[in-house]
Amino acid sequence: MTDAPWTDRLTGTLEPLLLQEDPRPDISAYADMPYAIFRYPPDAEFPVRQELARLRTRLENGGKRVTALSLAECLDAALKTVGYSWADLAGAEQGVGLEKAAETVHQILSDHVPLDGLVAARIPDDAAPTRDVVFVTRAGALFPFYRTSSLLDQLMGKVLVPAVLFYPGEVEPPAGLRFMGRLDAEHNYRPKIF
Repeated sequence: MTDAPWTDRLTGTLEPLLLQEDPRPDISAYADMPYAIFRYPPDAEFPVRQELARLRTRLENGGKRVTALSLAECLDAALKTVGYSWADLAGAEQGVGLEKAAETVHQILSDHVPLDGLVAARIPDDAAPTRDVVFVTRAGALFPFYRTSSLLDQLMGKVLVPAVLFYPGEVEPPAGLRFMGRLDAEHNYRPKIF
């Protein structure tokens, strides 16, 4: 992992890899996990979104088809499926506390409406590794309910095209990531981290 500014890592390191005919070998060391993590400071969320729109245009101009999947939209869909709203979630947090509310949302995303299924269902049926790139965005919406390391493990074998999880967090040496810079670091990420 590098300490280079996120803008340099995005345009100077990740973008050239995604423009390759088949980026999978260079963004991942695992054939059944053709995805990577792009880490950025949590307070850079809005600038990152703006730059991702520009990156998408450049990739599409380079012949790629980019699918952007919002984890915030997936979370919203999961809550609606089980009859919850954001207002219900806020009320639960006030009524039973954040920890219990977080456990409930985690259970929804793990057991009732699995997040990995929501993500996989949003990838085009005709996606091809040499044409398609998937951006998995808005991971901060899962905080503190669901860790992205779980999602990435569950997507193994379900995502067959190059994909990048845009991760708001901090590095904890030697190879840990702290979700939103607040949770204890996870050291078991297998995808490459940019």
